[in-house]
Amino acid sequence: MIPSTMRQIRTLVTHDGQLELSIAMVDTPVPGPNEVLVRIEAAPINPSDLGLLLAAADVSRATSSGPAGSPIVTAPIPAAAMARLGARVGESMAVGNEGSGTVVAAGDSPEAQALIGHMVAIAAGGSYSEYRAVPTMLCMDLPDGTSAAAGASCFVNPLTALGMVETMRMEQHTALVHTAAASNLGQMLQRVCLADGVPLVNIVRRSEQVAILRGLGAAYVCDSSEPTFVDDLTAALIATGATLTFDATGGGTLAGQILSCMETAANAAAGGYSRYGSTVHKQAYIYGSLDRSPTELSRDFGMSWGVGGWLLTPFLGRLGLEGMLRLRQRVVDELETTFASHYTDEVSLSGALDLGAIRTYARQATGQKFLIRPTLG
Repeated sequence: MIPSTMRQIRTLVTHDGQLELSIAMVDTPVPGPNEVLVRIEAAPINPSDLGLLLAAADVSRATSSGPAGSPIVTAPIPAAAMARLGARVGESMAVGNEGSGTVVAAGDSPEAQALIGHMVAIAAGGSYSEYRAVPTMLCMDLPDGTSAAAGASCFVNPLTALGMVETMRMEQHTALVHTAAASNLGQMLQRVCLADGVPLVNIVRRSEQVAILRGLGAAYVCDSSEPTFVDDLTAALIATGATLTFDATGGGTLAGQILSCMETAANAAAGGYSRYGSTVHKQAYIYGSLDRSPTELSRDFGMSWGVGGWLLTPFLGRLGLEGMLRLRQRVVDELETTFASHYTDEVSLSGALDLGAIRTYARQATGQKFLIRPTLG
């Protein structure tokens, strides 16, 4: 029996500059004609969820009140961050980009009815809930026997990894550079590139992350903490010819360093000197914000370059329906191999609002990944 109400994590930015996280009791949605109602059994906490969930609040100063099963967490938001949050002040919002669970009800359309009883992955927002009504187009029907944990991260990281390679091909580059490369997403990208024969230069920040990627068969791994980093990166760029980078850090000097090394690599193969720099186009796409400081460019990489943002949803729109379905089918086919995700912590809805848990997943540490289980507790 489907209950008339359900629990759901909500995030609110208040007028006095506070983040408020809570578990609300809301009406269980009723699916429309071409929608299904999914009982959410697993939903990951991805870096892409944290901007909405935590609103750049200072979680080191967070406090908690209320009963254990329904905590209310508050944390101050710095004034600089509040200036960017005006549009959401006073609006309580549901959170969670993706998840998985069982279809327990459906609308009248044949496509919706065909999914009743199936385990599906969803990408529709609001997945940190007990139930979610989702259009059938935003459901990925999973093979029989697939667990909720295996299906929980089918959309964001797998399609981002595939989207990076597709972008490379669409923009006529031949190799990639990826930062924060030992992440769950980075490891998926490494496996995709090995399978597809795409040269990939991985940039990490610690020696143990080098070992992780070497264990996956990575040929090029550069540690930005090493004094030889610039030389190592330049050598890898000369070897691969990579002229496209996807940067997860966002702030600081790393994106500019990569463009500078690309320019050095291009000049190493140039036939002569040009006062305008090489004519090889170098492109940096920023898709994450691990470093929230300003992005710094040294402008020593000629005049043929670009820096922009990259986000999965606009890319899929650019790719088109046929291309999106092709990528989704590959994810389903390789769910237990190329696109397997691993979790270090599983928590209930209330457990996700535990102060210790919040401070842990807010760090976005490599190897640390939380999975919310709304059915727990």
